[in-house]
Amino acid sequence: MIKALIFDFDGTIIDTETAWYITFRDAYKTHGVNLTLEQYSQCLGTSLHSFNPYTHLKTHHNLPIDLEEFKQLVQQQHTEMMIKERVRPGILQLLETAKSQGLKIGLASSSERTWIDKFVKLHGIEDYFECYCTADTVKNVKPDPELYLQALEKLGVEASEAIAIEDSPNGARAAVAAGIPTVVIKNDITNQLPFSEGHHTIESLTNYDLEKLAELVQQKVHSS
Repeated sequence: MIKALIFDFDGTIIDTETAWYITFRDAYKTHGVNLTLEQYSQCLGTSLHSFNPYTHLKTHHNLPIDLEEFKQLVQQQHTEMMIKERVRPGILQLLETAKSQGLKIGLASSSERTWIDKFVKLHGIEDYFECYCTADTVKNVKPDPELYLQALEKLGVEASEAIAIEDSPNGARAAVAAGIPTVVIKNDITNQLPFSEGHHTIESLTNYDLEKLAELVQQKVHSS
C-alpha cells in the first residue's frame, strides 16, 4: 500500500533545468565556447562538484572573466526565462489527490531550500509538502540516496510504501538506491540523456492518477 509520495523539485515539479542549460549554453557562446549537454549534465540533479558551469570558463579555458558578474548575468537571464514557466502537467492534480487521500508528501532536492522556497511560494504549492529535504539538510546530495533516506525517515514510511517522482539520471539513481519505487518523467533536457535501470518511465503525469501510478510501480522494471 502506498503511503507517501516523494518529489524531486528542479525539472520534476517545475522545469528549471531546460532554462538553465539554454542560459549557460548561450552565455558560453558569447565567449566562443560550446557547452554540450553531455558536459552540462554532470551537474544536473546533483551538486556543482563534478562540473561548475559558473567557473568552468575561467578554470578550464583561462578566460579573464569576472566570475561574480558572469554569475549575476546568468541568473538574471534564467529568472527572465522562468517567468513564463509553470508547474509541469499533472503535478498539481497528483498533489491534490494525494493530499485528499491522506498520503504523506515530501520533497527531496539537491538544491538549496531558499531556491525551492522561491518557486513553491510563487506557485502556491508550499503547503503540500510535509518535509523539505534539501542540500542544506544532508551531507551528500544525489546521486547519493541520503536525501531520499532522510525523506523516508521524516515521513515515517518504509521505502516500499513510497513512490519517488524524478526527472534526471542522478535523481533516479538516488531514489532507486534508497530502495524506493521510482517513476521518471523526463523533461526536454533529460530526455536526451542516458539513464540507468531500476525505474519506470512515463511521458507525462496527465495520463496517470494515483491509482495508476501505484499499479505501475508494482510492475517489473525493465531497462530504461
